[in-house]
Amino acid sequence: MLKQRIMTSAVLAPAALLLVFYTPLAQFSLIAGLIVLLGAWEWSAFIGFTTKRARSGFTLLVATILAVLHWHWPIETLWLANGTLIADANYVFTLAFAWWLVATILVCKYPGMSSVWREGIVLRAIAGLLTLVPLWLALNTLRSAHYAEQHHFGSTLIMVVLGIVWAADIGAYFAGKNFGKHKLMPKVSPNKTIEGLIGGLVAAVIFVVAFCYYAAVPSEKWAVYGVMTVFIALFSAVGDLLESMFKREVGLKDSGSCLPGHGGILDRIDSLTAAAPIFALCYAWTVTL
Repeated sequence: MLKQRIMTSAVLAPAALLLVFYTPLAQFSLIAGLIVLLGAWEWSAFIGFTTKRARSGFTLLVATILAVLHWHWPIETLWLANGTLIADANYVFTLAFAWWLVATILVCKYPGMSSVWREGIVLRAIAGLLTLVPLWLALNTLRSAHYAEQHHFGSTLIMVVLGIVWAADIGAYFAGKNFGKHKLMPKVSPNKTIEGLIGGLVAAVIFVVAFCYYAAVPSEKWAVYGVMTVFIALFSAVGDLLESMFKREVGLKDSGSCLPGHGGILDRIDSLTAAAPIFALCYAWTVTL
């Protein structure tokens, strides 16, 4: 298993860097869409679909929504000439923020509130749409930021949000392993602890402060970015817990098997599904300051 994880990571890491830094905008949007569609296929199992026809139907629904959004908001048009995000995209991210607040409640109350959505195929499908579609739009939004002036500016933004997620995961692992005594949400994910969550938040803030220092970000903005990082890292934990909740509900250990040693696509991007839209919303807000 460890060998498989290392080999898969050795392939994924350079592929991710090539995608983020060296793929033209239109191709980036397409590949990001394909990744989201793989996630949609896996989410269809969370809905309770077991046949290929039903699972393909949900995936096709997500593909249709992405196609309509791509037609309405080509990646090159997401930012206005004055450097602000178009209003309609802001509305989507605001909706995503509202969804993640609801998701937080669902996770915290599990299994108490599971009766509300356990038998509802439509509700679980809507949850999938609200989880996956804003992720695609967020990646497009971040990648295309200031693209005309500096092609890799948006790539750096994506690496920052990935850094927040990874730092939070690593910090949570080591803090939980060495200091974890109090379970965070044992009915959802029995191995996660409150100490691990705190360690993850601290690690994420340290990462962002270090980035601000080396990127010569004005020091008066560090506190604001630090608070936003805590906010983003908390929601990244919710994204992880939400997927764990749905997997537990349908009796799955992994969301899929397309990544040897890692499970499925959703097992790798669960935290990012929440972190990326919230990061995009925070960034769109801060650039107007």
